[in-house]
Amino acid sequence: MQTSEQWSSKIGFILAAAGSAIGVGAIWKLPYVTGISGGGAFFLLFILFSLIIGFPLLLAEFVIGRSTQKEAISAYRTLAPNTNWHWIGKLGVFTCFLLLSFYSVIGGWIVIYFAKGLFGGIIHEGADYVAVFNTTISNPLLVIAAQLGFLVLTVVVVARGIQNGIEKASKILMPALFALFIVLIVRSLTLENAMEGVKFFLAPDFSNITSQSILFAMGQAFFSLSVGVSVMVTYSSYLSKKESLIQPAISIVSMNLLIALLAGLAIFPAVFSLGLEPAEGPGLLFVVLPAVFDQIIFGEAFLLGFLALFLFATLTSAFSMLEIIVASIVKGNEAKRTKYAFIVGAFIFAVGIPSALSYSVFADLLIFSKSLFDSADYLVSNILMPLGVLLISIFVPLKIKKSALREEILRHSRLGSIAFNTWFFIMKYVIPLVIIIVFLDITGILDRIIALF
Repeated sequence: MQTSEQWSSKIGFILAAAGSAIGVGAIWKLPYVTGISGGGAFFLLFILFSLIIGFPLLLAEFVIGRSTQKEAISAYRTLAPNTNWHWIGKLGVFTCFLLLSFYSVIGGWIVIYFAKGLFGGIIHEGADYVAVFNTTISNPLLVIAAQLGFLVLTVVVVARGIQNGIEKASKILMPALFALFIVLIVRSLTLENAMEGVKFFLAPDFSNITSQSILFAMGQAFFSLSVGVSVMVTYSSYLSKKESLIQPAISIVSMNLLIALLAGLAIFPAVFSLGLEPAEGPGLLFVVLPAVFDQIIFGEAFLLGFLALFLFATLTSAFSMLEIIVASIVKGNEAKRTKYAFIVGAFIFAVGIPSALSYSVFADLLIFSKSLFDSADYLVSNILMPLGVLLISIFVPLKIKKSALREEILRHSRLGSIAFNTWFFIMKYVIPLVIIIVFLDITGILDRIIALF
């Protein structure tokens, strides 16, 4: 069944897909993962993985979705009937389900901070913002209620559909996020000792890079671009065949890298200026932002505005995660959308409760020395997403005719055979090889193989 809705315009698709990609991946996660992984060298690896692997894979998911005009699971079934390849779509749905379960916890933290900001309850002279954050996330009833509130917002928008829900919301507020980031960066760069933070973020020091850092950089590239989980398969299925695929892919990757750069320039100069620890972890953003806005006239108002836009950026990513799940159930029957959006949202809320309680009731419950929240994050970013990427990189060259791929990618594009052949080579050989090598390295198998020689 063909999807019953489409994006009303190419810019609507780009903003919605960029919103999915940018979200918490670039604004919340990248700064703290960069902080714990060595700074500039990690960021450089992230850029390389985004360009060499993320961009080609984004195009591949676009081809799968737009060529079939169906949601993820049905798209794989259409391209490879009577096979088990549709499990790639199911893996993507499961990954998004698990991802949204702990992602909604972060969304809940933002909801709490935004609510506090409305009543001037965040910025105070001499406040210990590390302690404020730790106290906030250790309140079990508060974080669960906020997580629920965040999911309700997500469900309501997705229930409204593509044009009236996701696209309309993305068009209104995504541009404002860029504008406020510029304000934050200007202030952050004018703080004392700010250049030390810029150096940490942009000057590569490869002595701190480990195989774990490489895996994190690759996982972060996938996380930030929403690839490997077939979200972009579903989103591109709503795109008209009259539009080019290459231009939106370039725009989305460029916007994602720009936001990642802006996030780093906003956060790390302030981290070093204020004597904070760059390896603070998941709470880095919630500690640094209040501390920076504390230094600005009308800082409370600016902080409230940023939190509002940060909440929206987080929601745009959540929309895409919920959409792939709901779309796989309703399969184009929009009459079922509202009902299943709320049912799926309820299940995600229940599964996310342990992650929400990772810093309170379940603080002592660890899996391989990681909290429940960090374990879910690690499983999604460093195992499930790379596995999805590997399977998609095998599926596309193997199960879709090269002539069909060429036609879909070059449609309405000025690029020619050289660009297509380069993309095809990367998909077929480079991406699988890179992911397999990194997996072998992280498991220690690669060292044993090298030792044999």
